[in-house]
Amino acid sequence: MTAPKPYIRVAAGLILDPRGRLLLGQRPDGKAWPGWWEFPGGKIETGETVEQALVRELDEELGIHATQVYPWVVHVHEYPKSIVELAFCQVTAWDGEPHGRENQALDWVDPWDISLDESEHPIAPGGGSLLPAATPPLRWLRLPTHYRISHIGSPDQTADWLAQLRLQLLDGLRLVQFREPDWTGDTDSLQQAFQDTLALCRQHGARCLINSAHPQAWWCQADGVQLRAADAALILQQDTRPPGWLGVSAHNQQDIDCARQLQADFVVLGHAQPTASHPDIPALGWDRFRQLANMAGRPVFAIGGQSADTLDIARRHGAHGIAAIRGKLLA
Repeated sequence: MTAPKPYIRVAAGLILDPRGRLLLGQRPDGKAWPGWWEFPGGKIETGETVEQALVRELDEELGIHATQVYPWVVHVHEYPKSIVELAFCQVTAWDGEPHGRENQALDWVDPWDISLDESEHPIAPGGGSLLPAATPPLRWLRLPTHYRISHIGSPDQTADWLAQLRLQLLDGLRLVQFREPDWTGDTDSLQQAFQDTLALCRQHGARCLINSAHPQAWWCQADGVQLRAADAALILQQDTRPPGWLGVSAHNQQDIDCARQLQADFVVLGHAQPTASHPDIPALGWDRFRQLANMAGRPVFAIGGQSADTLDIARRHGAHGIAAIRGKLLA
Protein backbone atom coordinates (compact mmCIF):
# COMPACT_ATOMS: atom_id res chain seq x y z
CA MET A 1 0.00 0.00 0.00
CA THR A 2 1.15 3.53 -0.75
CA ALA A 3 1.89 5.63 2.31
CA PRO A 4 -0.50 8.58 2.74
CA LYS A 5 0.80 11.93 1.59
CA PRO A 6 1.76 14.45 4.30
CA TYR A 7 -0.98 17.01 5.00
CA ILE A 8 0.48 20.48 5.47
CA ARG A 9 -1.38 23.57 6.69
CA VAL A 10 -0.06 26.83 5.26
CA ALA A 11 -0.94 30.52 5.68
CA ALA A 12 -0.47 32.41 2.40
CA GLY A 13 -0.67 36.17 1.95
CA LEU A 14 -1.94 38.04 -1.08
CA ILE A 15 -0.19 41.33 -0.36
CA LEU A 16 -1.99 44.12 -2.21
CA ASP A 17 -0.74 47.69 -2.41
CA PRO A 18 -3.00 50.76 -2.85
CA ARG A 19 -2.64 50.47 -6.64
CA GLY A 20 -4.00 46.92 -6.59
CA ARG A 21 -0.62 45.35 -7.35
CA LEU A 22 0.15 41.93 -5.92
CA LEU A 23 3.49 40.88 -4.43
CA LEU A 24 4.94 37.58 -5.66
CA GLY A 25 8.02 35.80 -4.39
CA GLN A 26 10.22 33.41 -6.36
CA ARG A 27 11.19 30.16 -4.69
CA PRO A 28 14.99 30.02 -4.28
CA ASP A 29 17.31 27.18 -5.23
CA GLY A 30 17.42 24.45 -2.64
CA LYS A 31 13.67 24.40 -2.08
CA ALA A 32 11.00 22.37 -3.83
CA TRP A 33 9.81 23.96 -7.08
CA PRO A 34 12.83 26.30 -7.39
CA GLY A 35 12.27 29.30 -9.67
CA TRP A 36 8.49 29.11 -9.46
CA TRP A 37 6.56 32.13 -8.24
CA GLU A 38 4.27 31.98 -5.20
CA PHE A 39 2.49 34.01 -2.56
CA PRO A 40 4.55 34.67 0.59
CA GLY A 41 3.69 32.62 3.64
CA GLY A 42 4.51 29.34 5.33
CA LYS A 43 3.48 26.53 7.63
CA ILE A 44 1.07 27.15 10.49
CA GLU A 45 2.73 26.07 13.72
CA THR A 46 0.90 24.27 16.52
CA GLY A 47 -1.14 26.72 18.57
CA GLU A 48 -1.06 29.49 15.97
CA THR A 49 -4.08 31.02 14.29
CA VAL A 50 -3.89 31.60 10.55
CA GLU A 51 -3.39 35.31 11.09
CA GLN A 52 -0.65 34.81 13.68
CA ALA A 53 1.20 32.39 11.40
CA LEU A 54 1.00 34.76 8.45
CA VAL A 55 2.23 37.77 10.43
CA ARG A 56 5.20 35.72 11.64
CA GLU A 57 6.00 34.33 8.20
CA LEU A 58 5.85 37.73 6.49
CA ASP A 59 8.27 39.10 9.07
CA GLU A 60 10.65 36.19 8.52
CA GLU A 61 10.40 36.22 4.72
CA LEU A 62 9.92 39.89 3.87
CA GLY A 63 10.82 41.91 6.94
CA ILE A 64 7.39 43.52 7.23
CA HIS A 65 4.79 43.56 10.00
CA ALA A 66 1.30 43.01 8.60
CA THR A 67 -1.24 45.30 10.27
CA GLN A 68 -4.35 44.53 8.19
CA VAL A 69 -4.99 40.86 7.44
CA TYR A 70 -8.31 39.64 6.08
CA PRO A 71 -8.95 35.86 6.13
CA TRP A 72 -10.24 34.93 2.72
CA VAL A 73 -10.43 31.40 1.24
CA VAL A 74 -9.20 28.04 2.55
CA HIS A 75 -8.17 25.94 -0.44
CA VAL A 76 -6.76 22.40 -0.56
CA HIS A 77 -4.29 21.51 -3.33
CA GLU A 78 -2.76 18.10 -3.90
CA TYR A 79 0.86 18.11 -5.06
CA PRO A 80 2.71 14.97 -6.22
CA LYS A 81 4.26 14.45 -2.79
CA SER A 82 1.97 16.29 -0.38
CA ILE A 83 -1.48 17.72 0.24
CA VAL A 84 -1.43 21.38 1.18
CA GLU A 85 -4.25 23.26 2.89
CA LEU A 86 -3.72 26.91 2.02
CA ALA A 87 -5.44 29.51 4.15
CA PHE A 88 -5.30 32.49 1.80
CA CYS A 89 -5.50 35.95 3.36
CA GLN A 90 -5.50 39.41 1.84
CA VAL A 91 -2.93 41.74 3.37
CA THR A 92 -3.69 45.40 2.69
CA ALA A 93 -1.53 47.25 5.23
CA TRP A 94 1.89 46.68 6.79
CA ASP A 95 4.85 48.39 8.38
CA GLY A 96 8.24 48.26 6.63
CA GLU A 97 9.36 47.71 3.05
CA PRO A 98 9.16 44.16 1.66
CA HIS A 99 12.54 42.67 0.79
CA GLY A 100 13.71 39.11 0.28
CA ARG A 101 15.20 38.07 3.61
CA GLU A 102 15.80 34.58 2.21
CA ASN A 103 17.46 35.95 -0.94
CA GLN A 104 14.32 35.29 -2.95
CA ALA A 105 13.37 37.56 -5.83
CA LEU A 106 10.24 39.68 -5.39
CA ASP A 107 8.00 41.33 -7.96
CA TRP A 108 4.94 43.58 -7.81
CA VAL A 109 2.48 42.59 -10.55
CA ASP A 110 -0.94 43.60 -11.75
CA PRO A 111 -3.11 40.48 -11.34
CA TRP A 112 -4.96 41.39 -14.54
CA ASP A 113 -1.68 41.14 -16.48
CA ILE A 114 -1.46 37.43 -15.76
CA SER A 115 -3.19 35.29 -18.38
CA LEU A 116 -5.21 32.54 -16.71
CA ASP A 117 -6.83 30.97 -19.76
CA GLU A 118 -4.00 29.85 -21.99
CA SER A 119 -1.81 27.75 -19.73
CA GLU A 120 -2.13 25.21 -16.96
CA HIS A 121 0.62 27.13 -15.16
CA PRO A 122 0.15 30.92 -15.59
CA ILE A 123 3.20 32.98 -16.39
CA ALA A 124 4.11 35.98 -14.24
CA PRO A 125 4.54 39.26 -16.18
CA GLY A 126 8.31 39.18 -15.62
CA GLY A 127 8.61 35.56 -16.75
CA GLY A 128 8.45 32.29 -14.87
CA SER A 129 5.53 30.07 -13.93
CA LEU A 130 3.31 30.40 -10.89
CA LEU A 131 2.84 27.45 -8.56
CA PRO A 132 -0.30 25.45 -9.44
CA ALA A 133 -2.00 26.41 -6.19
CA ALA A 134 -1.65 30.10 -7.10
CA THR A 135 -4.06 29.98 -10.02
CA PRO A 136 -7.42 29.85 -8.17
CA PRO A 137 -6.69 32.94 -6.01
CA LEU A 138 -5.80 34.94 -9.10
CA ARG A 139 -9.20 34.11 -10.57
CA TRP A 140 -10.96 34.94 -7.32
CA LEU A 141 -9.28 38.35 -7.14
CA ARG A 142 -11.14 39.29 -10.32
CA LEU A 143 -14.49 38.80 -8.61
CA PRO A 144 -16.03 42.11 -7.43
CA THR A 145 -16.61 42.61 -3.71
CA HIS A 146 -20.12 44.11 -4.03
CA TYR A 147 -23.09 42.08 -5.29
CA ARG A 148 -26.39 43.89 -5.91
CA ILE A 149 -29.58 41.80 -6.00
CA SER A 150 -32.68 43.18 -7.66
CA HIS A 151 -35.97 43.73 -5.86
CA ILE A 152 -38.21 45.38 -8.44
CA GLY A 153 -41.50 43.64 -7.73
CA SER A 154 -43.70 44.97 -10.51
CA PRO A 155 -43.55 46.47 -14.02
CA ASP A 156 -44.29 49.99 -12.79
CA GLN A 157 -41.15 49.92 -10.63
CA THR A 158 -38.78 48.90 -13.43
CA ALA A 159 -37.85 52.43 -14.49
CA ASP A 160 -36.92 53.39 -10.92
CA TRP A 161 -34.81 50.24 -10.54
CA LEU A 162 -32.94 50.92 -13.76
CA ALA A 163 -32.28 54.53 -12.77
CA GLN A 164 -30.90 53.46 -9.39
CA LEU A 165 -28.87 50.68 -10.94
CA ARG A 166 -27.34 53.06 -13.47
CA LEU A 167 -26.07 55.29 -10.67
CA GLN A 168 -24.56 52.32 -8.84
CA LEU A 169 -22.87 51.11 -12.01
CA LEU A 170 -21.40 54.56 -12.53
CA ASP A 171 -20.06 54.33 -8.95
CA GLY A 172 -18.26 51.08 -9.77
CA LEU A 173 -20.76 48.27 -9.16
CA ARG A 174 -19.74 45.30 -11.31
CA LEU A 175 -21.84 42.34 -10.19
CA VAL A 176 -25.65 42.20 -10.30
CA GLN A 177 -28.23 39.45 -9.83
CA PHE A 178 -31.67 39.58 -11.40
CA ARG A 179 -33.95 37.97 -8.82
CA GLU A 180 -37.72 38.53 -8.96
CA PRO A 181 -39.55 35.52 -7.48
CA ASP A 182 -42.52 37.67 -6.37
CA TRP A 183 -43.10 39.52 -9.64
CA THR A 184 -46.68 40.81 -9.87
CA GLY A 185 -46.76 41.38 -13.63
CA ASP A 186 -46.97 38.94 -16.52
CA THR A 187 -44.11 36.91 -17.98
CA ASP A 188 -43.51 39.34 -20.84
CA SER A 189 -42.98 42.28 -18.49
CA LEU A 190 -40.67 40.17 -16.31
CA GLN A 191 -38.60 39.15 -19.30
CA GLN A 192 -38.41 42.77 -20.45
CA ALA A 193 -37.17 43.86 -17.01
CA PHE A 194 -34.51 41.15 -17.18
CA GLN A 195 -33.41 42.17 -20.68
CA ASP A 196 -33.23 45.85 -19.69
CA THR A 197 -31.19 45.00 -16.58
CA LEU A 198 -28.84 42.79 -18.59
CA ALA A 199 -28.34 45.42 -21.28
CA LEU A 200 -27.58 48.14 -18.72
CA CYS A 201 -25.04 45.95 -16.94
CA ARG A 202 -23.25 45.14 -20.17
CA GLN A 203 -23.23 48.78 -21.16
CA HIS A 204 -21.18 49.46 -18.02
CA GLY A 205 -18.97 46.37 -18.14
CA ALA A 206 -20.73 44.61 -15.25
CA ARG A 207 -21.74 40.97 -15.00
CA CYS A 208 -25.42 40.14 -14.62
CA LEU A 209 -26.41 36.75 -13.22
CA ILE A 210 -29.95 35.41 -13.18
CA ASN A 211 -31.53 33.65 -10.24
CA SER A 212 -32.60 30.05 -10.74
CA ALA A 213 -36.17 31.03 -9.80
CA HIS A 214 -36.52 32.14 -13.44
CA PRO A 215 -36.95 29.91 -16.53
CA GLN A 216 -33.91 27.89 -17.53
CA ALA A 217 -34.40 29.08 -21.09
CA TRP A 218 -33.27 32.52 -19.89
CA TRP A 219 -30.14 31.33 -18.10
CA CYS A 220 -27.88 31.22 -21.15
CA GLN A 221 -28.67 34.87 -21.92
CA ALA A 222 -27.14 36.05 -18.64
CA ASP A 223 -23.48 36.03 -17.62
CA GLY A 224 -24.19 33.24 -15.16
CA VAL A 225 -26.67 31.76 -12.72
CA GLN A 226 -27.27 32.17 -9.00
CA LEU A 227 -28.70 28.87 -7.78
CA ARG A 228 -31.04 28.78 -4.83
CA ALA A 229 -29.95 26.13 -2.33
CA ALA A 230 -32.77 23.74 -3.27
CA ASP A 231 -32.10 24.21 -6.98
CA ALA A 232 -28.39 23.59 -6.46
CA ALA A 233 -29.19 20.20 -4.92
CA LEU A 234 -31.35 19.32 -7.93
CA ILE A 235 -28.71 20.45 -10.43
CA LEU A 236 -26.15 18.33 -8.60
CA GLN A 237 -28.36 15.25 -9.00
CA GLN A 238 -28.68 15.99 -12.73
CA ASP A 239 -24.89 16.24 -13.05
CA THR A 240 -25.16 19.36 -15.22
CA ARG A 241 -23.48 22.69 -14.52
CA PRO A 242 -25.23 25.87 -15.71
CA PRO A 243 -23.31 28.02 -18.20
CA GLY A 244 -21.16 30.99 -17.26
CA TRP A 245 -20.43 32.17 -13.73
CA LEU A 246 -22.03 30.07 -11.05
CA GLY A 247 -23.06 31.26 -7.60
CA VAL A 248 -24.77 29.09 -5.00
CA SER A 249 -26.89 30.37 -2.13
CA ALA A 250 -26.08 28.61 1.15
CA HIS A 251 -27.43 28.59 4.68
CA ASN A 252 -25.70 25.58 6.24
CA GLN A 253 -22.90 23.07 5.78
CA GLN A 254 -24.97 20.86 3.48
CA ASP A 255 -25.44 23.78 1.08
CA ILE A 256 -21.72 24.56 1.26
CA ASP A 257 -20.89 20.95 0.39
CA CYS A 258 -23.24 21.14 -2.58
CA ALA A 259 -21.54 24.30 -3.84
CA ARG A 260 -18.14 22.59 -3.62
CA GLN A 261 -19.36 19.57 -5.58
CA LEU A 262 -20.81 21.83 -8.27
CA GLN A 263 -17.48 23.70 -8.42
CA ALA A 264 -19.33 26.97 -7.98
CA ASP A 265 -17.36 30.15 -8.56
CA PHE A 266 -18.63 31.65 -5.31
CA VAL A 267 -21.12 31.21 -2.49
CA VAL A 268 -23.65 33.65 -1.07
CA LEU A 269 -23.94 32.76 2.62
CA GLY A 270 -26.52 33.98 5.08
CA HIS A 271 -28.26 35.46 6.52
CA ALA A 272 -25.26 36.68 8.46
CA GLN A 273 -27.09 39.28 10.53
CA PRO A 274 -30.77 39.85 11.41
CA THR A 275 -32.76 41.10 8.46
CA ALA A 276 -36.28 42.40 7.91
CA SER A 277 -36.87 39.93 5.07
CA HIS A 278 -36.41 36.91 7.42
CA PRO A 279 -37.53 38.12 10.86
CA ASP A 280 -38.45 34.64 12.13
CA ILE A 281 -35.22 32.88 11.09
CA PRO A 282 -32.21 33.27 13.43
CA ALA A 283 -29.15 34.84 11.85
CA LEU A 284 -25.95 32.82 11.56
CA GLY A 285 -23.89 35.41 13.44
CA TRP A 286 -20.32 36.23 12.46
CA ASP A 287 -18.64 33.33 14.27
CA ARG A 288 -20.76 30.70 12.53
CA PHE A 289 -20.44 32.61 9.27
CA ARG A 290 -16.66 32.31 9.43
CA GLN A 291 -16.83 28.59 10.24
CA LEU A 292 -18.97 27.94 7.18
CA ALA A 293 -16.94 30.29 4.96
CA ASN A 294 -13.79 28.35 5.87
CA MET A 295 -15.44 25.21 4.49
CA ALA A 296 -16.44 26.73 1.15
CA GLY A 297 -13.10 26.56 -0.67
CA ARG A 298 -14.05 29.58 -2.78
CA PRO A 299 -15.03 33.23 -2.26
CA VAL A 300 -18.04 33.84 -0.05
CA PHE A 301 -20.37 36.84 -0.07
CA ALA A 302 -22.11 37.72 3.19
CA ILE A 303 -25.81 38.47 2.84
CA GLY A 304 -28.36 39.58 5.41
CA GLY A 305 -28.15 42.98 7.05
CA GLN A 306 -25.26 44.02 4.80
CA SER A 307 -24.28 47.48 3.62
CA ALA A 308 -21.14 49.51 3.00
CA ASP A 309 -20.84 49.87 6.78
CA THR A 310 -20.53 46.10 7.28
CA LEU A 311 -17.98 45.33 4.55
CA ASP A 312 -14.97 45.51 6.84
CA ILE A 313 -16.42 43.28 9.55
CA ALA A 314 -17.61 40.80 6.91
CA ARG A 315 -14.10 40.60 5.46
CA ARG A 316 -12.60 40.13 8.92
CA HIS A 317 -14.80 37.03 9.21
CA GLY A 318 -13.73 35.48 5.92
CA ALA A 319 -16.08 37.14 3.42
CA HIS A 320 -14.84 38.08 -0.02
CA GLY A 321 -17.50 40.78 -0.13
CA ILE A 322 -21.11 41.60 0.61
CA ALA A 323 -24.41 41.05 -1.17
CA ALA A 324 -27.59 43.02 -0.57
CA ILE A 325 -31.09 43.55 -1.84
CA ARG A 326 -31.88 46.79 -0.03
CA GLY A 327 -28.73 47.89 1.78
CA LYS A 328 -26.51 50.63 0.37
CA LEU A 329 -23.51 48.71 -0.97
CA LEU A 330 -21.25 51.52 -2.09
CA ALA A 331 -20.10 54.25 0.28
